[in-house]
Amino acid sequence: MGTDSTASKWLGFVAAVWIQAISGNNYTFSNYSDALKSLMHLTQIELNNLSVAKDVGKAFGLLSGLASNRFPTWAILLIGSLEGLIGYGVQWLVVSQRIQPLPYWQMCIFLCMGGNSTTWMNTAVLVTCIRNFRRNRGPVSGILKGYVGLSTAIFTDLCSALFADDPASFLVMLAVIPFAVCLSGIFFLREIPPGAGEDEEESKYFGVFNAVAVFVAVYLLAFGFVPNPSALASRAFAVVLLLLLAAPLGIPAHSYFKARRLDRFKPALDVEGRVDEPLLRGNDKGSESEVRRVNVSAEDAEAVVVEKSGPAVGEEHTIWEALKTVDFWILFVSFLCGVGTGLAVMNNMGQIGLALGYSDASLFVSLTSIWGFFGRILSGSVSEHFIKKAATPRPLWNAASQVLMAVGYILMALAMPGSLYIGSIVVGICYGVRLAITVPTASELFGLKYYGLIYNILILNLPLGSFLFSGLLAGILYDMEATTTAGGGNTCVGAHCYRLVFIIMSAACIVGFFLDILLSIRTKKVYNSISLSKNFKKNKVTSSSR
Repeated sequence: MGTDSTASKWLGFVAAVWIQAISGNNYTFSNYSDALKSLMHLTQIELNNLSVAKDVGKAFGLLSGLASNRFPTWAILLIGSLEGLIGYGVQWLVVSQRIQPLPYWQMCIFLCMGGNSTTWMNTAVLVTCIRNFRRNRGPVSGILKGYVGLSTAIFTDLCSALFADDPASFLVMLAVIPFAVCLSGIFFLREIPPGAGEDEEESKYFGVFNAVAVFVAVYLLAFGFVPNPSALASRAFAVVLLLLLAAPLGIPAHSYFKARRLDRFKPALDVEGRVDEPLLRGNDKGSESEVRRVNVSAEDAEAVVVEKSGPAVGEEHTIWEALKTVDFWILFVSFLCGVGTGLAVMNNMGQIGLALGYSDASLFVSLTSIWGFFGRILSGSVSEHFIKKAATPRPLWNAASQVLMAVGYILMALAMPGSLYIGSIVVGICYGVRLAITVPTASELFGLKYYGLIYNILILNLPLGSFLFSGLLAGILYDMEATTTAGGGNTCVGAHCYRLVFIIMSAACIVGFFLDILLSIRTKKVYNSISLSKNFKKNKVTSSSR
């Protein structure tokens, strides 16, 4: 790969990180929901349905998946950024009272557009980066999903620092910043085929990305504990945060100058190659025979493939071929057990905290978010390391996260002193692991050609899981335990309010655990092949560099 293309690939990944750092706006509804409620004179049920409309937008992510194989990356980014600009822009017009509040059904449409906009951004980023860095899919997924987890804190802290938590200003940020970042990403994010001998270099650079991401996370967490920061301190925080987000630009710069230095030595290496060339001619016949053997094996393999009814797991699948496999539905249902129950906790954390006697549940929300980031960022790199070293199937890490998540729910059900703190951390970590591990797993089992659509089908579990575990399970069981208040509503205080919810969700995680174990057994051969391929390429590069 040439000097410019190597640097361009890393510059594209930096652009991808920036896009992910602003694409978590779906999780920021609570920052401006009170303003919508008061301006539109909504009941709590009507406000909750607006939130549901926002989440329904993710279900239309199938459109971005279909488009990912028909349109270039820049077109997908442009569609997502324009949709977000319109969706959040109209909400800003309403909240800032520049226009009269729109009819309820129209507001549902614009919230749905805002929710759907991020699916286009995520599809463009994940599909392109997984294809560009296909030998390091775990770290790519972990880093990108990690920044999605940080995006809520980035938006919230920036708005708090610069605009004193004004909801209208916050909506301006949600509309304009993703649009501007995606427009810049259009020029840098594109598919670039991986070159030979880059695996070791990529691992080092991804280590730097991980370190920067962790530093950003700790920085955001520290600012959250600063009591009543002054205007000067808030502006200083914003400037330093922007500098930290710009810091990864050093990686494409380093890659460019390193490649330029190596290019200077190429003439000398070519001369050495010409001097040594006669010494290699004696092996030409042997090489030809090896090539013939490889060609014959390839022909035999093709004959076997023709006889099979469809591609094996680990090969390229069309969407219909993937949907017809047992492995896809094992992955789908196990993903539902993990992310569905995790979303139920995050959506109901305020009520859970109140039921257990905590007047302010914001700390538990922060714990779930920040530890979710660490779960995402670490699981990608750790799973990649163990694939190379021991051919450990990636779904095995999902199985481990399901067990820990079940333990977290049991702790919450017991409602012992401090159990909500521990449970929030455990659930956050495991939720992050599920998101980061499932992304590369899908590409390894079903290929990259139709990965955008396969990924968005799996993401249907987010609105589906939210509806099943949060809307139905938690809502119905909470109402059964609650007592009616004078105003016509209901409330519940005590450990019994959510105990049965936690027990059922723990059982769902155990089901997910067995499904992930089954998938690990079924895909063991695939990961053996991936491990052999990674180690072969590494050894080949090492021997050629001597």
